[in-house]
Amino acid sequence: MSSSSTKNGLQRTLKSRHITMLALGGAIGAGLFKGSSDAVQTAGPAVILSYLVGGFILLFIMQGMAEMTANNPGVSGFSELLQPITGRFSAYLIDWAYFMMWFLDITAEAIAAATFIQLWFPHVPSWLIILCISVVISGINLLSVKLFAETEYWLAILKISVIIFFILAGVFLISKNVMQTEHAFHNLTDNGGFFPKGIFGFLSSMLIVIYSFAGSELIGITIGEVENPQLAIPKAVKGIMVRIISFYIIPFFIIVTLFPWNSLDGKVSPFVQVFNLLHIPYAADIVNFVIVLALISSINSGIYSSSRLLYMQGKRSRKKTKISQNLMKLNKHAVPYVSVIICSFSLFAGVLLTFFVGNTLFNYLMGSISYTILIIWFLLCYGHIRSRKVAFNPTAYHVNFYPYTSYFSLISLILIFFGILFSTNVIVTLLTLLIYIVIVGYYYLAEAKAKRQR
Repeated sequence: MSSSSTKNGLQRTLKSRHITMLALGGAIGAGLFKGSSDAVQTAGPAVILSYLVGGFILLFIMQGMAEMTANNPGVSGFSELLQPITGRFSAYLIDWAYFMMWFLDITAEAIAAATFIQLWFPHVPSWLIILCISVVISGINLLSVKLFAETEYWLAILKISVIIFFILAGVFLISKNVMQTEHAFHNLTDNGGFFPKGIFGFLSSMLIVIYSFAGSELIGITIGEVENPQLAIPKAVKGIMVRIISFYIIPFFIIVTLFPWNSLDGKVSPFVQVFNLLHIPYAADIVNFVIVLALISSINSGIYSSSRLLYMQGKRSRKKTKISQNLMKLNKHAVPYVSVIICSFSLFAGVLLTFFVGNTLFNYLMGSISYTILIIWFLLCYGHIRSRKVAFNPTAYHVNFYPYTSYFSLISLILIFFGILFSTNVIVTLLTLLIYIVIVGYYYLAEAKAKRQR
C-alpha cells in the first residue's frame, strides 16, 4: 500500500494549506455574507462582542480537538477521535450530528447564493438557480480529492480577498468620516446605545454567530486524508483562528460604524452596500460575484465533509449490510461516490422546498443548524475534558490554561442554548428535536437488537 493511502481506502493527498483553507472555506459563508444583517438587527452594535465571545469559544474547542488529534495517531474523523474517550454513543451522535449540520447547511448556502444571483437576474426563480449549483458542485465532488481541495483552496482565497478589500474600503470610509465630522462613530451609540436589545438580544445573536463559525471544525473530518495529521491539524488550528476572528470582528465593526444598526434589511449584503458607498463602477457587482463564489465554496466543503461522514459510518457498521457496503464504494479517483450522491440529494431537496417555501427556508435552516452545532461543539469540548483523564500525552501538542478554557466553553454553550431556545421559531425547535429523537432512538434500538442476538 502506498504511503499516500490509508487502510480505509481514502488517499492522504491533502496538505496543511488545503485543510487550512478548507476550515476557512467552511466557516466563511452565508453566516457572514447573508446572516450579517440579521446578526446586527438582533444585537445592534453589540454584535461585535457576540463574535468576539463566539470566537474565543471556537478557539478553545478547536485547540482541544487539535490536542486530541495529536494524542491519538491513526484516527479518522470525529467518532474515532471520541470513541476511546467518551464511548460509542457520543461517537455515533457526533458523526450523525455533523452529517445533519452539513446536510442542512449546503441547502442554506445554496439559497443564500441564489438570493445574491437574483440581484442580477430578478426574474429567474431561486429553485432553478439552486438546481444549476447542485449539478456543478456534485460533479466537482465526484472527481478526485486533490481536484476538490485545489478548487476549494482557490475559492477560499477569493472569499478572503473580498474580506480584505472590504476592510480596506471600510477603513478608508471611516477615516474619511473622521476627518469630516466629530461624530464618525455615532452609529455605535445612537438608536438605543451599544446594547439596544439588551442581554437577550446579545444571547439571541449567538444563534447567527454559532451558525457563522460552523465549518471550522471541518479539519477534524480531514484526518483520514491529510499527510501527517498529528502535525498538520495543530498547525492548521494555529494558522486559522486569528484570521477567522479578524474576518468577522473587523468587518462587523465597519458595518455598525458606517450604517445605523436598524437600517440593514438583509435584501442586499452589507458587504455590497459598503462598496456602493465608494461609487466605483461595477465594484458592488464584482463583490457580489465573489460572494456567490464564496457561498459555492461553502457548499463544496459541505458535500465533502458529509460524504466522508457517511463513508465512515459505512466502514464502522457492525453488520456489513448492503447499505453500509454501498456507502463504502470508491470510484477510480478514491472518492466515496455513493455517499457523495446521497449528500447531493440535500441540494436537490432544497430545490423542491424552495419551489414551495421560497427563500424564507434559509431562516428555518439556520435555526436548526445552530442547535446541531451546539451539540457537536459540546461533545468535542466534553471529549477534550475526558481525554485529559484517559489518554493525555504531555509531550504532544497541548492546550494552555486548561481546564479554564474548556469549562468556559462548556458553560457558554449551555447559556447560548437557552438564548437560542427562546429566540428560535417553535416549529424549528420541534423539528430539530424530532430529528435527534430519531437518531438517538435508532442507536438504542440497534444496541438492543445486538444484545438479543448475542
